[in-house]
Amino acid sequence: MSDVTVRPATAEDRPVLERLWLMFRHDLSGFMGVLPNPDGTFRSDRLDSALTEAGWAPYLFLRDERPVGFAFVRSLDGPTRVLNSFFVVRGARREGIGLTALRAVVLRHPGRWEIAFQYDNEPAVRFWRRAATELVGEAWSEETRPVPDRPDLAPDVWISFRVGPGVKDGA
Repeated sequence: MSDVTVRPATAEDRPVLERLWLMFRHDLSGFMGVLPNPDGTFRSDRLDSALTEAGWAPYLFLRDERPVGFAFVRSLDGPTRVLNSFFVVRGARREGIGLTALRAVVLRHPGRWEIAFQYDNEPAVRFWRRAATELVGEAWSEETRPVPDRPDLAPDVWISFRVGPGVKDGA
């Protein structure tokens, strides 16, 4: 297991999250067919929502006080939590940080969960299937859904599972 701290992000973390967000959106741009805005940024409405709207929870991942990733959870006030955005910097991947951070985030919000990714993103396909199995065994499902308002894109893949209060950290 990787030594990572997962903590709620605050408005004071915004500059760090903005920098991580650019890396995240850059990684996804190859799968989503998205180019940066004229100023070199990417759309940041999810980042804004995670830090300001009710029903959202932003998390920052740290290793030795250095930022290594983030997670944005939405729909906390609904029946199903959605892992809206999840990112680990390339230099910290394949060390167990993603799974450790995911477990910490999910266990803070027991209930039904959904996570979307793209089939073209082969590392994500492997990670999310393995992560779901690590979290809940074989008690997860996978389906494809069209990307809203983007008929030009391949459908998203959605993994769904339920985490109850009886699931223990490290299980």
